[in-house]
Amino acid sequence: MRIVLISLAVALLSACGFVGFPGVYKINVEQGNIVTPEMAAQLKPGMTRRQVKFILGTPLIQDTFDQNRWDYLYTKRNGTKVLSEALLTVQFDGDLLVNVTGDLAPSDWGAEDSASPEENSAAQPSDQALPEPPPGIPVPPST
Repeated sequence: MRIVLISLAVALLSACGFVGFPGVYKINVEQGNIVTPEMAAQLKPGMTRRQVKFILGTPLIQDTFDQNRWDYLYTKRNGTKVLSEALLTVQFDGDLLVNVTGDLAPSDWGAEDSASPEENSAAQPSDQALPEPPPGIPVPPST
């Protein structure tokens, strides 16, 4: 009789693990890097790895086979149910940022710096007259 009661108790307790206890509160679990669209908008082409790490934090995944790629992954779960998920991938060429892709990447990323440096210098000649300083600020004589 005692063996039957023990086996019945074990069977009932193991069934609770399979079905789950009713009314048990499950907390939201956030994992990964929390990256906001505002943080991603601060990224500009040509930034160094150190500058990117300052803005976004240490990447969750640094690919061992591709040292020029960092992945920032964020997942929010409630039990086994995924509530939200976001991925941001930044790619470097040497030490300079060249590409940003993913869910949080700005749609116009790199558009303002799409012109080559030669085109930018042609658009703004170096011999262009400088604007006058505000009154009261001394101006050094030109040589």
